[in-house]
Amino acid sequence: MNLLYNHLSVNQDGHLAIGGMDTVDLAKQYGTPAYIMDEDAIRAMMRTYLDAAHTHFGADALPLYASKALCFTGIYRIAAEEGMGVDCVSGGELYTAKRAGFPAERIYFHGNNKTERDICDAMDMGVGTFVVDNTDELLSVESHAAARGITQRILLRITPGIDPHTHKAIVTGSVDSKFGSAIETGQAMEIVKLALAQPHIHLSGFHCHIGSQIFDTHPFSEAADIMVRFIASVKSECGMDVEELNLGGGLGVPYTEYDRPVDYAAAIKDMAAIVHGYCDTHGVKMPKVILEPGRSLVAAAGITLYTVGSVKEIPGFRTYVSVDGGMPDNPRYALYQSTYTALIANRPDAPRNCRVTVAGRCCESGDLIGEDMPLQEARRGDILAVLTTGAYNYAMASHYNRLPNPPVILVKDGAAKVAVKRESYEDLVRNDIL
Repeated sequence: MNLLYNHLSVNQDGHLAIGGMDTVDLAKQYGTPAYIMDEDAIRAMMRTYLDAAHTHFGADALPLYASKALCFTGIYRIAAEEGMGVDCVSGGELYTAKRAGFPAERIYFHGNNKTERDICDAMDMGVGTFVVDNTDELLSVESHAAARGITQRILLRITPGIDPHTHKAIVTGSVDSKFGSAIETGQAMEIVKLALAQPHIHLSGFHCHIGSQIFDTHPFSEAADIMVRFIASVKSECGMDVEELNLGGGLGVPYTEYDRPVDYAAAIKDMAAIVHGYCDTHGVKMPKVILEPGRSLVAAAGITLYTVGSVKEIPGFRTYVSVDGGMPDNPRYALYQSTYTALIANRPDAPRNCRVTVAGRCCESGDLIGEDMPLQEARRGDILAVLTTGAYNYAMASHYNRLPNPPVILVKDGAAKVAVKRESYEDLVRNDIL
């Protein structure tokens, strides 16, 4: 059985274990559905990125934890302890980081449509860097900074015009994108000149991000070349020395045995060699480099545990294995047709000789976690584990069909603790007025 990652194993009782802890016991203790996260696996990935970034880009290089992948107070405390920066894309993420005590100067505030309240809250919080998306936002940041008598540090989000050939919903670097200002149309240079003219803005550099779940390093090389050329053009036209370049991220994560494993440290080494080379070629001073590892920091560290409720075989069509969760706790198959590895946690070594559709409990035909998935023979009461759910599962959870959100359980050093409690029915109606 290919468990994809070395923090997953089969224990002496023949059960799936995560971080050495029996998942069947965890299901009994905390109920299902439940998100289980291996804290050591998260910390190990953060250290991989930090070590590689410092070695190959320099001591000032900074990887950022992507709040949108998984957001709760505990994850910010882990990121702070490991020396990471973070990026936030909403007032809610900023508030969560603030409540966790994350250093505001290491926060990068992203988003293509920051509200006036978002901008005010971020400035009052002392957020270090705004990643400014557009002209309207730039002028609003200038206005609010002027009102406070401060100079706000920013990066401009630049669209390099790269299509990394991933799912269209997670492509962000093409010219036709809701994100950033495109180099190709001339809008990028226009917003640079406008930013430099603002008295309460300090333009530190540029940000680009081309997409997610990318396994081919060529698009990153192409984006780096375009961005360094753009930096050289800005120096030539505006006389600006760029202090900082955020290269984004998007390296892929294996969700099934058919996905190619990624050597993240080697990828950073290769990226650094490319950027250094382009800077030399174009006569550009090497800027401080920011990286955005995205889902790769937390995706593999998480699994979701469910209880099988029914097995329904439709002869000549398919077999449905229904579980007590579904699209409210993991909407990615409904949104992107994302593939996953599933197995019966109480007998993971049994042959996965069935092909099934894993279905959720919602009154929605599209409430599926996967189709044509290899799985052991399933029975009512089995514990079903879906692997690689640490990113974009809890973060994207909803209350569809008025279902409470599952808990987030952290395991570390042979112990488990509740990081986010399971919601109750009372939590669902807490804000109802009439």
